[in-house]
Amino acid sequence: MKPFEKCPVCGGDLENKQIEKLLRGGGNTVSMKVSAEVCLHCGERLYAEDVVKSFEEIRRKLRKHEFSHFKALGQSFTVEENWPNKAIQPTV
Repeated sequence: MKPFEKCPVCGGDLENKQIEKLLRGGGNTVSMKVSAEVCLHCGERLYAEDVVKSFEEIRRKLRKHEFSHFKALGQSFTVEENWPNKAIQPTV
């Protein structure tokens, strides 16, 4: 039995989908596909407990710069502090 039969946010129907998830830690980002129950009405995503524990482990590894089990995928950038439009600021 699933933990939720309906969305706990809006009461909408849930459907199991493969979604893209971004996790950040220590200035690093990981992109992955993961199974989630997704609300067909509001888009809320619900993850299994073991998946959430894996998210925590991935964030911990990123913060500690432990990149085993990760594969490089391009590069990531932020704008410099002197970007001409002051409404745009660097992250980190």
